[in-house]
Amino acid sequence: MKREALPQAAAVHQPAGTHLLADLSGIAAEKLGNCAELEALLRSAAEAAHARVLFSHFHGFGEGQGVTGVVLLAESHISIHTWPECGFAAADIFMCGSAQPELALTIIETALQPASSRINTVRRAPPAIS
Repeated sequence: MKREALPQAAAVHQPAGTHLLADLSGIAAEKLGNCAELEALLRSAAEAAHARVLFSHFHGFGEGQGVTGVVLLAESHISIHTWPECGFAAADIFMCGSAQPELALTIIETALQPASSRINTVRRAPPAIS
């Protein structure tokens, strides 16, 4: 007699992460235009958050202009876009698992010393399955 396998309940896996969106204003222009320095900063921020760096790429837009850069993490990413002429940087920190994006943000804010910060925190997760 052939026996049919009973369907098994799928393992419930709820990937979740924290996504920090930081608008940092009032930063000295000289801190916002150097690709190598910003890359080192974001890599240090990732390490402080207990995240694993996989790859990074940064692009400068020319003398006196800003930088766009991303650090790809096993846990997601950190990116930054800068406008030295406005003293402004927009940072995007998304981490899953046990990584702590708040620690990364602290490193970035300490280095850039913005006069003001506006932080939006989004908890990322799929809808609950019922």
